[in-house]
Amino acid sequence: MRMYDILKNKREGGVLEYDEIKFFIDGYVTGEIPDYQAAAFLMAAFLRGLTMEETVMLTQCMKESGDIIDLTSIPGTKVDKHSTGGVGDKTSIVLAPLVAAAGIPVAKMSGRGLGHTGGTIDKLESIPGFRAELGTAEFIDAVIRTGVAITGQTGNIAPGDKKLYALRDVTATVDSIPLIASSIMSKKLAAGADCILLDVKVGSGAFMKNIEEAVELANTMVYIGNSSGRSTMAIISDMSQPLGNAVGNALEVREAIDTIKGEGPEDFSMLCRELGAVMLMLGKKAEDLEQGRQMIEHLVSSGRAAEKFREFVMVQGGNPKVLEKPEEILPRSKKQLEITAKTSGYITGLDAEKVGAAAMMLGAGRAKKEDAVDPAVGIVVEKKLGDAVEKGERIAVLHVNRTENLERAVRLTERAVSISERAQNKPELIRRIIK
Repeated sequence: MRMYDILKNKREGGVLEYDEIKFFIDGYVTGEIPDYQAAAFLMAAFLRGLTMEETVMLTQCMKESGDIIDLTSIPGTKVDKHSTGGVGDKTSIVLAPLVAAAGIPVAKMSGRGLGHTGGTIDKLESIPGFRAELGTAEFIDAVIRTGVAITGQTGNIAPGDKKLYALRDVTATVDSIPLIASSIMSKKLAAGADCILLDVKVGSGAFMKNIEEAVELANTMVYIGNSSGRSTMAIISDMSQPLGNAVGNALEVREAIDTIKGEGPEDFSMLCRELGAVMLMLGKKAEDLEQGRQMIEHLVSSGRAAEKFREFVMVQGGNPKVLEKPEEILPRSKKQLEITAKTSGYITGLDAEKVGAAAMMLGAGRAKKEDAVDPAVGIVVEKKLGDAVEKGERIAVLHVNRTENLERAVRLTERAVSISERAQNKPELIRRIIK
């Protein structure tokens, strides 16, 4: 078998066999296939497309290129959740202990933030003492003991995807739904859960800007998961504005704590309830969405979810007092700067991508992988789409530690906000549910 023949076949619109895709992925991981041939494969796949079956096979080959986490020693049906990324998206911090409190084990691998989107691991590490990098045995033991653990991705999970992902970034082949779906699902399948819930974001702050692309991506990933023997569902949720109010690591943890106590922002609390209800369905604890919603409400109102959060934080080395005293335990910025309305009217635009980029400029995120993150800084948005506002009224607060890039962050935050005389309908938070 020759890589030349595989490339020629795909260039001419042919359909690849499993053995051909495996030959490519295995050879690329070992270094036998060079970057220039891998780049040619990506461009051919980008231009000619991949069939659904080719996409499933590519996913399987990337999954099998490295370690596969064995969770069979953990009793029960393990449910995982993945978000395609957004601004202010701290749902995993709430959902993991919340679903675990219902008796469903959650063994979750999460990533760090890059660009305008935040990362769950960075957020959790703003809790003093919290250890987010666990070895596999320690990770599994934590789930057996408490029902929940969140760790960073190990270095050898889907290395085929890791190499291809880096190459896609420099070869203009990122915007391919088969390549995006196989990248995400290869890591999810290797993480070992029995069931997978996908939160596919759509809007200005999401990778998928329109609903048609989001639906196609969700359908593709659900098909991959179900074809691979994992019960998989997807929710398409709005990311035209930041989720909740807080954008920034410690700020988002504090909002997550409020939410798990039943005191969080309306939109974020609703999304957690809906995602949690689907996870309970996947884990066979709820027969339908309505029963799942009721169970989630009870877990929050009874305090069981908050207690599981405390246990989760403590087992991973974090200070459990963060549940009662987040304002004392979590890092805080040195100063705050208000953004006020230039005119009276209604909020008709709150660009999530601009808000996320502004928070990154303050130090809440990374422009490059090697950048350091300041856990204390970020932005709290106090007005959302559809809200009335008076001239001079506060719209957002920037939490600041350094003046570098501050003027740019202020201008970008101001540009994110549009105010009009007439109110518009608030965006629908849950756009689709896909099975």
